[in-house]
Amino acid sequence: MVINMSYLWQEFNIKTFPAETLIFRDGEFYEDLSEYENVEFNKDKNLISVNKTPTLPIHIIYIGEIAGNIDFNIDINAKDVNIVMDFKTINKKPAFFNIFIKNTGENSVFNGQIIDKNYDKLKINVIGQHLSENTGIFVNTRVAAYKNSITELEGRAIIEKDKKDSDSDISFSVMADESAKIIMKPTQYINCVPKNAVHSSSLYKPKENQINYLRESGLGENEIKQVLEEAFLN
Repeated sequence: MVINMSYLWQEFNIKTFPAETLIFRDGEFYEDLSEYENVEFNKDKNLISVNKTPTLPIHIIYIGEIAGNIDFNIDINAKDVNIVMDFKTINKKPAFFNIFIKNTGENSVFNGQIIDKNYDKLKINVIGQHLSENTGIFVNTRVAAYKNSITELEGRAIIEKDKKDSDSDISFSVMADESAKIIMKPTQYINCVPKNAVHSSSLYKPKENQINYLRESGLGENEIKQVLEEAFLN
C-alpha cells in the first residue's frame, strides 16, 4: 500500500506515510502514482467518495500549477475514516478553486492543509458540511500573495440540526506584498451545539527581531524574504 514518492518531499516538501493515496498534479489525476482500495473516484465530477472504512488513512495530494475553475468534492460516507489532504500549488494565472467536504461518517475526520503561492488572481472557497454526529472537518489555508495579486478566501462550516459533537475549524492566513489585495470571508451555519466550531483569519507580518536576526546572520534582503516566506508556508 506504500509507494515511493520521495520526489514529493524533495520538490514539494510533502511527507508521505502509510496510506491509501490519490495523487493530482497540475490539475490532473495521476492514476499510476495513486494506490487505493476503499475509495471511489469519479473523474468527471472530481468526486472522491469513501463508502467503507479503510484500514489505513487516506492521503489526498494535490500539487503543481493551477488555473481556471476547479471543483473538488470529498464525500465521507463511512464511520471511523481518517482523511488527510495536502494541497500545495502555485497559480500564475487566475484560479478559482471550490472544495466541498461532506462528512456523514460518525467518528470520521478530515484534515486539510491548503498552501498556495499566488502571482495573479486566486479565489478559494471551502465548504465543510457536518451531516452526522461526532464528525471533524479541519482546513488550514495559507497563501503567499505577491505583487499586485488578488486573493479571496471564503470558508463556510455547516453543522446540521441534531449533529452533536461536531468539531469544525476553517482558518486562513496570508503573507502579502503591500500591493496585494486580500479578501477573507469566514462564515458559519450552526444549527446544533458543537463540540468545537472555530474560524480564524489573519495577515502574517514578520517581526522586526526576526528580520534583524536573519540580517545579522549575513543574509541579504532577498534571502531574508525567501526564508521568512518558506517558514510561513512550511
